Amino acid sequence: MKRKRRKKNVTAAEAMGGEEDPKEEAHQGPSTLADVREEYRPPVEDLGVSEEEDLYRGAEDLPHGPVKHAGSGALFESTLPKAEDRCSLEPMLDILSYSESEWKGNTTKSTLIRKGYTKLSQRFESLRRVRGDNYCALRATLFQVLSTSTQPPVWLQVEHISTWAEELEAREGLIGQWMFPSECRQGDGSEDAVQQLKRYMELLQNRWQAAVGCSSMEERQRLCESVFQGGEEELGLLEALKLLMLVRASEFHTTMQEGGDVPVFCWLLYARDSSDCPRTFLSNHLSRVGFSGGLEQVEMFLLGYALQCTIQVYRLYMTDTEEFVTYYPDDHKEDWPCVCLVTEDDRHYNVPVGQHNGLQVPEDVTAIPEDVPPDCLDSKSQADCH
Repeated sequence: MKRKRRKKNVTAAEAMGGEEDPKEEAHQGPSTLADVREEYRPPVEDLGVSEEEDLYRGAEDLPHGPVKHAGSGALFESTLPKAEDRCSLEPMLDILSYSESEWKGNTTKSTLIRKGYTKLSQRFESLRRVRGDNYCALRATLFQVLSTSTQPPVWLQVEHISTWAEELEAREGLIGQWMFPSECRQGDGSEDAVQQLKRYMELLQNRWQAAVGCSSMEERQRLCESVFQGGEEELGLLEALKLLMLVRASEFHTTMQEGGDVPVFCWLLYARDSSDCPRTFLSNHLSRVGFSGGLEQVEMFLLGYALQCTIQVYRLYMTDTEEFVTYYPDDHKEDWPCVCLVTEDDRHYNVPVGQHNGLQVPEDVTAIPEDVPPDCLDSKSQADCH
């Protein structure tokens, strides 16, 4: 996998969480780690949205629920609010009607967001709002993957996927202190973090294959609605995505240490003082996703690579700039399947649905070799991104 300079979609500073002037020329990517090792900056801050406008996104800054820490056979529970027992995605809303009701007034911000929604409505009919509990980027992406996949990726069809947590723990000792939301009960109490994540990886494998195997869109819709109910099944699947991200991040870090080629975002991921290796990435960033923080933009690239899926995001606050439509990553648009999200602020993500004229995604025609190499994540699917 060749290390590339990214095109004018996301600037280096932006990918690391800092704010950037939308009109400024995008950074073309660093050539060395020293070029990008600068003081870590927090995620994009609130962009001046009024309290009334931001109500539906307010939960994004709140922890998800009681946190259970795995390790040493003990569980420690905090007193945080639990998730509501309802579908994690609201029913479909007409995009233009939603835009007019949520972004009233004639402020520059409201006018810009409404214009972005107008452009989005030229491709999609409706919007489904996603529960804002710091899992939203993972939740929105997984919902779209299960809703639109025509073929499971090669890496998901490999039997040893369920052993990745055990292998990562044996190699780097990263799994023992994994944090789970309270909804993810640990069976009868004898299940450790490795076993629990193994179960969730198997669940991801089964649900993805079941979604692909649905005989109609109605059947697939019912399956997705049953999965995204805020309980252990949904949150376990989201924790499985976090494990996939950690596995991929560890592989990239090893390649970097050996002097191999990696995508340019890896240099940004590990340029942060708070994330200079897989262990600090997990403890300071990934473990907080779903609890006290969401994914930063550089981690959206990692999510795309972990899933082998291009995540196309309409960034409404960047309307009329080259960053209005951004791809995570942008170097596999022709050979990976694509899912689409929408955000108003790079913090909370919702799901556009009902594409005009239907969503045309060719089937993955990649055959699975008899002996898939351990680095099976490098295999490519053949679906185009539209």
